Order: sequence, then structure tokens, then C-alpha cells
Amino acid sequence: MFGELLEESITCPYCWETIDLLIDPSESQTYTEDCHVCCRPILVNAFISNGKAIIQVTQEDLGF
Repeated sequence: MFGELLEESITCPYCWETIDLLIDPSESQTYTEDCHVCCRPILVNAFISNGKAIIQVTQEDLGF
């Protein structure tokens, strides 16, 4: 399934709404994505192992 994105649900660390993210399963990554509900910046850490994603999120200004 090369080239397909993984859809993962996370909880926004600001407004606590559940939102869906599309994750590239080809490599682990850390990036910022705005919440689709409150528009605040979420720091996303996506660790990829055996084609599955382990997702951590926090407020951007707090960092990991």
C-alpha cells in the first residue's frame, strides 16, 4: 500500500475536539498542523513502525 496516507484521529490539546489527520506512513516525522476546529497550532509527532503510526500531540509552544 505504498503511497497511501493513514487517517488517524487525535484530540486537539487546545479545544479538546477530535480531529482527523492524514499521516504519511513512509517515515517518522514531526510537524505543525492547525486544528480544523479552533485553528491553533498543534505540534504532531508521528512515529512510524511496521506501517502503523504512533501519534503524540501537544500545544506547539510546549514542545516535546
